[in-house]
Amino acid sequence: MALKQRKSRLNNNQSTSELSDSDTSEKLRVFSITKAPALLGFMVALLVACYFLLTRRYEHVQNRNVVLDDDFEARDASIFSVQEIPGKGKGVIAVRDIKRGEVVIRERPLFIVPSEINTSPTALMTHHLSLLTPYQYAQFYNLSYVNFPADHDPEIDLAELALAIFQTNAVSAGVDSAGVFPRMARLNHGCSSAFNVVYSWREKEGLLVVHALKDVRKGQELLTTYTDTKRTRDQRRAHLRHQYSFHCTCDVCSLPNGKSKESDHRLMSMSELYAQFATWGAGVIDGVQAIEVVERIWELGSKEGYLSERGRLAADAAWVVAAHSDVASTKAWAKVAEEWFGYEVGVDSEQVLQMQMLQIQPEGHPAWASRKAMRVPAPTLSITA
Repeated sequence: MALKQRKSRLNNNQSTSELSDSDTSEKLRVFSITKAPALLGFMVALLVACYFLLTRRYEHVQNRNVVLDDDFEARDASIFSVQEIPGKGKGVIAVRDIKRGEVVIRERPLFIVPSEINTSPTALMTHHLSLLTPYQYAQFYNLSYVNFPADHDPEIDLAELALAIFQTNAVSAGVDSAGVFPRMARLNHGCSSAFNVVYSWREKEGLLVVHALKDVRKGQELLTTYTDTKRTRDQRRAHLRHQYSFHCTCDVCSLPNGKSKESDHRLMSMSELYAQFATWGAGVIDGVQAIEVVERIWELGSKEGYLSERGRLAADAAWVVAAHSDVASTKAWAKVAEEWFGYEVGVDSEQVLQMQMLQIQPEGHPAWASRKAMRVPAPTLSITA
């Protein structure tokens, strides 16, 4: 009866503000009784619909990733095969000639882990593994490992085994993260001039990409590097023994003692020169001196056959000359950086695009005119040839 009266009053154009407190209270009570179940049902239906849509979207993304992964792996077979190599276990062998700069592997990580964690490492491994497909799970546990605790059984302690596999095979996947890439993980190590492929992480694509640093012949093993090898043979071997539990017998480490000492001297000199080049930032050396150091690093690298990091080195040289407001030299060093970034990280990389833009507008470099203006040497013929 009260509800009918209230409708009548509203129908007579009375404002709701004219209702008495008791009328308002009764209206809310009636509304809650008659409308709440319908509203609750609507909210439940909405949540179910959202869950369904998100589930379908997740499945679509997962299925798309599986298709892309299948495409990547099918492409692998036309470039390389994974084979047993005496004394090394499994390795990657080129099934055809590969040109310098060619993409060898494109791969998404099985999972990524931040460098700093606030939980148990084994618990974190267990969590990530629980999210893998059966195929990915098998891929992970098929990888090699070292430094497994002697008092554990790998057949039983799967969490400890997972941690050992991750620590052995994980590589950088961004500034503060590491990921596991089972196809890339098959690449064995080579020092200095021995490695012929390099990998880089592409944040926007969520992919690790491996490029050929040099021309690779059919039947040749593809080798990357596990560490900075601008050290002596003894230092490299000690590090690799400690970290990866193997004695390096790559072409450089297998050189006769005399040749090995010459190689060691070149590599150590390059390391020292990189440190000297860095002092330009503190004003210890000027732009001309900094570029002279770059030239010496380049020359030693050519003699050693150490061709990695040249894109970054040339880009850093471009930074120096841009800071000293030298338009011509900035363009010239950017052109060299574009070429070598193309080999190391890909012609479609952000680094190549940045160097192309720098050649168009040198004054747009963030370091432009931040130091005293001076004429700074452009790359010599030995670099641009």
